Amino acid sequence: MVLHAGPMATIQDLGRPGLARIGVGASGAADRGSLKLANRLVGNPEDAAAIEITVGDFSASPSGDLLMAVTGAPVPIWVDSRPESCNAVLRVRAGQTIRVGVASAGVRSYLAVRGGIAVPPVLGSRSTDTMAHLGPKVLADGVRLPVGAPPTTYPTVDQAVTRAATGSRLRVIMGPRDDWFTTASCRTLLTEPWTATAVGNRIGMRLAGPVLERVVSRELSSEGVVRGALQVPPGGHPTLMLADHPVTGGYPVIAVVVDADMDRAANIRPGDTLFFEETRKQALT
Repeated sequence: MVLHAGPMATIQDLGRPGLARIGVGASGAADRGSLKLANRLVGNPEDAAAIEITVGDFSASPSGDLLMAVTGAPVPIWVDSRPESCNAVLRVRAGQTIRVGVASAGVRSYLAVRGGIAVPPVLGSRSTDTMAHLGPKVLADGVRLPVGAPPTTYPTVDQAVTRAATGSRLRVIMGPRDDWFTTASCRTLLTEPWTATAVGNRIGMRLAGPVLERVVSRELSSEGVVRGALQVPPGGHPTLMLADHPVTGGYPVIAVVVDADMDRAANIRPGDTLFFEETRKQALT
C-alpha cells in the first residue's frame, strides 16, 4: 500500500518504444539506468515495472515480506525507524513501512520490488504516460499495488557502488532545424549557461537564458519529436523534451541531446545551471 505518494510518483518500466507511427510515445522511466540498476539489485529483469519517485517524500507498506531497492537521486531511507542505504538490497517485512526522504541531489529515484509492480500492461508496457494518459494513474495515497511472482534468479549482490545520474553538461547533435536560427543563436546555445526553470515535468523542461533568434519566421508544419529534442517556441527560450514528450511538434528543433545523456538530463533540478556541447554522430559510435 502506498501510504504517501509525495509530489509525483508513477509506475514506470522501459516504456513503449516503436509506436510513434501510431501516435504513441515511448514514455518509460526518465532515468532508465537507475531503473535497470534497481531491478538488477532485487533480481528482476531490467525492464520490470518499478515506482519512479519525484524529489522524494514517499512511503509504503507491504502486506508480505519483500526485497526492495532504491536507486537514482540520493535520498535518505528508513525501514520503520532503521536507516537504510540507496543502491542496496532492502529486506522489508510485512507491515513495516519503507520511507523515502527528500533527495539531496537530482530529481528521480526508483523503488523496485522483487517480482515487479504487476499492474496490467497497456500496449505492452506498465508505464504511466502523463501526457497521453496511458497506463496506470499517477499514484495517490492509499493505492494498493500488486506485486508479481518472484523471478527464478536471485540477487547476486547486496549493494552497488554508483553515482547518481546528475551533471550539468549535456552533449547535443545540432539540427534538424538549426538552419532556422541565426549563426549567433547557434553559437549562443553552445557557449552560454542555461537555467532549468520550475516549469517542467515528465513531458519537458523549460530553460531560461538568452533569446535564440530565428532567420526563418514562417510557421513550421508539425514533424516528429524525439526524447532530448530542444524545441524553441516563438519566445526564443528552448524546452528540453523528456520521457513523456509529444510525438510531433510545430516548433523548430535547434538540437537534440544525445540519448546517452538523457538520464542525467532527467535529474536536473529547477535552478540548476547547464551547458550544451556539440558532438557528432560519428563520435558516439
